[in-house]
Amino acid sequence: MIESYDFGQIVINGKRYTSDLIIFLDHIKDSWWRREGHHLSMDDLKEVVQAKPEVLIVGTGFHGYMNVPSEVKRYFASNKIELIVENTKEAWKTYNRLADSKRVVAAFHLTC
Repeated sequence: MIESYDFGQIVINGKRYTSDLIIFLDHIKDSWWRREGHHLSMDDLKEVVQAKPEVLIVGTGFHGYMNVPSEVKRYFASNKIELIVENTKEAWKTYNRLADSKRVVAAFHLTC
């Protein structure tokens, strides 16, 4: 359960994280770095694809600056994985709402 989020930090199950991360079903990958910073690519999501979620939530940052290109959106649509793209201020709430009922993975950019 995500307890809180603010610019540059997120608290999950009592632990504070200050770098971008991916929440998998059974673990958290902290210090998640993208190949091109504010441009998400399929290379950045290889582990997510292997996890076979029903839903991927992408938090695009406090102000929503991270770009999720159409090829990423098409990939998830064609593989029947629901993709939800929101600024991180909203995405963490969406994660909490869905995580109990679906296989959800979330990739969060914490700044920008």
